[in-house]
Amino acid sequence: MTVAAPSEGAAATVTRDPGSFRDPSGFVYRRNGRLFRQIEPSFAERWAAVESSGILETLVADGKIVAFEPAPLSEAATPSAVRVLRPTELPFISYPYEWSFGQLRDAALLTLDLEEAALARGLTLRDASAYNIQFVGARPIHIDTLSFEPAEAGRPWIAYRQFCEHFLGPLALMATRDVRLGRMLRTEIDGIPLDLVSRLLPGSSRLRLGLGAHVHLHARAQRRYAGTGEAAADRIERTRSVNVGNLVTSLRSTIEGLRWEPSGTQWADYDTRTSYGAEATAAKERVVAELLAQTTGDTVWDLGANTGRFSRIAADGGRRVVAFDIDPGAVERNYRALKAESRDDILPLVMDLADPSPALGWRHGERASLRERGPADVGLALALIHHLAIGRNLPLVGIAEELAGLCRELIIEFVPRDDVMVRQLLATREDVFADYGPDGFRAAFSGPFELVDERPVEGSTRVLCLFRRRGP
Repeated sequence: MTVAAPSEGAAATVTRDPGSFRDPSGFVYRRNGRLFRQIEPSFAERWAAVESSGILETLVADGKIVAFEPAPLSEAATPSAVRVLRPTELPFISYPYEWSFGQLRDAALLTLDLEEAALARGLTLRDASAYNIQFVGARPIHIDTLSFEPAEAGRPWIAYRQFCEHFLGPLALMATRDVRLGRMLRTEIDGIPLDLVSRLLPGSSRLRLGLGAHVHLHARAQRRYAGTGEAAADRIERTRSVNVGNLVTSLRSTIEGLRWEPSGTQWADYDTRTSYGAEATAAKERVVAELLAQTTGDTVWDLGANTGRFSRIAADGGRRVVAFDIDPGAVERNYRALKAESRDDILPLVMDLADPSPALGWRHGERASLRERGPADVGLALALIHHLAIGRNLPLVGIAEELAGLCRELIIEFVPRDDVMVRQLLATREDVFADYGPDGFRAAFSGPFELVDERPVEGSTRVLCLFRRRGP
């Protein structure tokens, strides 16, 4: 929604964030391209209590919530504003269905950290949405300043169910069944319903204290109350003895008890299975660095990053990198390494480029597609094209057009037919890829791109090319 700013008439444009419409307390918008958050009168008293508690300054200093500064009311989107904030804008917005197991787990633990900090000051989180968490590199950070409000003595945690559906349920499925079940968050963007989680979990999970209480019994209670017409206040009255601090402690113990090791997935151990020897690997690293030096801009999307070897080359050159890979094990390994290094310049995400994140939610606008979050200044497509063209049977022309939509400059590795990895792919399928060769590759990419540089990789038959997108 685009409206005229109240103080300048048509001179300024205000565009409300399409994902910021559910909370009547306030919303996020852009005014002439700059990011703001507006607070509405219905939240004014609660905001004053939260602000006077000092919790926001503490959490900003600790790096747990996004920094913000007050802005004048003249920057408001509508005349109803009582306060305007200008939050620090993050380099890339990601979603829970793009996170590895460890990322979702750390986001859950940060949410519990914030609830504990709030309780210590007489406050609480009124929602526990996974979409309130973002990542700056390998560090989770909370972005919804209006989530805090004064706590009512004896009242249960209103965000308990949401926490279980957004965090605990998906993590339990990923840890005990299959890590790929985290992708269910893409179709259940309001969280995986607990009755479904309860059915999908192994029967033995009922004997685990935390999962038994927070998933199975929780789901049973939801079914018992469904359709009864009983007032929510009556339910709260019967549960006033619940100690929220104890509940948070129990949730933390349950989350910390869920573990998954990145093994058994297709590409988690790619570094040990690559066709490159030491000489060719060193040559490839050198050429990639040289080609990166010819590119411009601040952002790099590594479109088949695996565990991030080449993402680090780009980041060490001063770029901010988003490292995508289809394999949740490879992304988990990358995330753990980046976390251990305390890096904030590389964000690892799970992404299938043959089926990238689409626009989702209300009016197809709550969650942006991958392309809507770009384009990046530079794309890296290393050891990728044969998996798309042969492994997924995608046309070279279509691959070129899609990559042109994702980045302005592209460093891509062409893997020829005689490469061992291509031979492995062709061994299990009919060879219907007549145009897969150097000439077909160049013809496909010469449409949306112009070739800037081409280098052979010493010690291999592969070639690295730098392309620049035609037009804007």
